[in-house]
This record gives sequence, structure tokens and C-alpha cells, in this order.
Amino acid sequence: MDLKITSLAERPELAEPMWAMADTWAEFVEYDAVAWSLTARIPVEWPEHVLVATDAEGRVVARAFSVPFALRAEGRGELPDGGWDQVMLWAFSDLKRGREADTVSAIEITVAPDAQGHGVSGRVLAALRENARGRGFGEVVAPVRPSAKHLEPATPVEEYARRTRDDGLPHDPWLRVHVRAGGVIEKVAPVSMTVSGTVGQWREWTGLPFDEEGLVEVPGALVPVHCEPGRGYVVYVEPNVWVRHAL
Repeated sequence: MDLKITSLAERPELAEPMWAMADTWAEFVEYDAVAWSLTARIPVEWPEHVLVATDAEGRVVARAFSVPFALRAEGRGELPDGGWDQVMLWAFSDLKRGREADTVSAIEITVAPDAQGHGVSGRVLAALRENARGRGFGEVVAPVRPSAKHLEPATPVEEYARRTRDDGLPHDPWLRVHVRAGGVIEKVAPVSMTVSGTVGQWREWTGLPFDEEGLVEVPGALVPVHCEPGRGYVVYVEPNVWVRHAL
């Protein structure tokens, strides 16, 4: 596929079509509180860290968000168990306090459904790495959401993340793209995203009844969702996998 990948800072006119691009995210993921409140601010605060891929006709077919943050600040140093949510909170806290960033974290790489299967995600990941390198950073980290984990939600994520094929590459397709690009799987972030809502909200988001107490397997969820219909709430705690890319 003929792609042109540029930052939103270079082509701000792509902001609207970037947001309008179709995707395959499960609806409930959008209701992670951190995602709901902060994701839309990334293109405003860091347009130079937002990449947009267009095809030969100029149509947006992929987007990539990343954020700069201070991993080596006092009290940090290690990639957080809080994964996606925590790195987002760190990045915006650092921005507010004027703290100098030393690392870039990937936040999202999304490919339009009709552009999938053409190697677009790998090319966008390579562009995200190069963008960080060009801005003076020596490392990109990523709280990766394994793309096929939802097919076996009962499998412990640590076991799943370490599973490899005969060629030594990860079993999971998205983890495999990262490792092929030079990334190294470091650890699991067990509480990377949290989506809590009422039973009624979860019924609306998923079309499932949520009428029995306990763990419920939900399409698109990486692990089972905890349902408490007697108390009126449902909670999903998603694990991700930290991958480190030295540049």
C-alpha cells in the first residue's frame, strides 16, 4: 500500500478525518476514565507526536498517538504496573509541571479496517520510532494491547505474552510486530486500563444481559469482566504488555 506518514503538526488539516476514521475498538474500551478525559487532548498538546497515514488517494488509513514523559523522574524509574492509564497520567502531570521528558510512550496505533492486512501497522510503528528518535529521544515504550488475546480471555496474560512460535517470535500478531521492529517484551502491566460502569451501561455497550454474578467473557475483552448485578455494577480490569524499544 502506498502510504504517506506525517505528523499532525505538519498537516493539521488531517485532524478531523483522523478522528472520523473507522476503527475496530470495542465500545466499552472508550469508557476507561483516563482515555475518556485525556485522549482528545493529545493532538492539542503534542501534535508533533501524533502521526497520520494517508493512502494514494489522500484518505486517512491509520493514526498513531504517543506522549513524552519523564520515566526517570524521582519515584518512577520502572515501567508502571498501571500501564496505559498510568503513563498517560504521568505525561499530563509532567506537562503541567514543566518536567522535562526523557522517554516517549506509544498510546495508540489504529489502522482502518479496510487497510488491515497490508503491513500498515508495522510501517506506522517504524514511523513512530523514527519520529521519537528525530526529536532526540533514545527510547520508546509501549503498553501493548495484544491483538489476539481476546480469543482466549481465560489464559493468564503472563503465559500468553511469553508464548512464541517455532521461529521464536511472539505468538500474538501485534506483539510480533513490535518484536520484529526491535522491541523487547519487558513485563505485564496487570492494571493497565479500568472500565467501570453500571449494569445498564454494560448492557448498552455490549448487548449482553449481565444478569449473573461472577466473571463474564465479553467479545473484545482480553480477560473476563467482573459482574455484580446485585450491587448494580460491572468492572473490567485490562492487562497490557510493556514493550521497550531502544532507538
